[in-house]
Amino acid sequence: MAYARKLADGQSCRIHIHDIATGAGTLVHASSTVLFEAPNWATDGTLVLNGDGLLWTLPADGSGAPRPVPLEGIPELNNDHVLAPDGKTVHLSAEDGHIYTGALTGGAVRRVTHAERRHFLHGISPDGATLAYVGVEPGDWTTASLWTIGADGAGDGPLTVGGGPDDGPEYTPDGAWIYFNTERFSAAPGHAQIARIRPGGGDPEQLTFDDRVNWFPHVAPDGEHAVYLSYPPGTQGHPADQPVELRLVRQGEWRSPRTVVALDGGQGTINVNSWSPDSRRFAYVDYPVTT
Repeated sequence: MAYARKLADGQSCRIHIHDIATGAGTLVHASSTVLFEAPNWATDGTLVLNGDGLLWTLPADGSGAPRPVPLEGIPELNNDHVLAPDGKTVHLSAEDGHIYTGALTGGAVRRVTHAERRHFLHGISPDGATLAYVGVEPGDWTTASLWTIGADGAGDGPLTVGGGPDDGPEYTPDGAWIYFNTERFSAAPGHAQIARIRPGGGDPEQLTFDDRVNWFPHVAPDGEHAVYLSYPPGTQGHPADQPVELRLVRQGEWRSPRTVVALDGGQGTINVNSWSPDSRRFAYVDYPVTT
């Protein structure tokens, strides 16, 4: 069965780089055939994306075309993947509901998870030892909660229980916090806001307090900035093909974010951390319809 998203008639996929100092945007690649999603930014200057159920690499300066990573023994991929601190390893969520580990150069992969729940990977600790993921019991998305597991598959356990749904858990560069989005602070279905929690557990701390629906917080490597995806009020989940905003947070001022990009997108735009290693730029994807 094929799960990969496809472009609609007249729709294109565009991969961009945004410079936070100048506000300038650079178009890196456009496609009318493959729906690319969720860019990471590797230490060697390449972007890592998924598309057509495969993993791809693309030079962040636009000097080359996307190339599929020849991974072996893995099911079709979804758009949840993170890069290990070593710059050589990638951890991936597949459509069978499990997390796998492989090399960015390709080759055989290793399955990390074995529980019956579905696993959607979003974060990795600064030392590369622990993965943070969203655990969902089969057929019930209201159970979405935060879990952590060793990159070696050991120590699988919940971080949040009840009160969600929760999504998008991602470690800060110093490992002190896990940032995520959650509906636990609102009685309105779908009204996700940004929060954070200590990796050892405890009470989550709400960070955004507006009427928009906020998803996928990503903290820059220097810890000084963050970017997140903001949907119109009333949105439920993180659907595709919506008028969305990318909002920049400076110096931890979560109550006063600044919209830096408005675009057609949502699902696939910035599902994973796409900050450049120097914390000056981030990558994102939009999906305009031209006809």
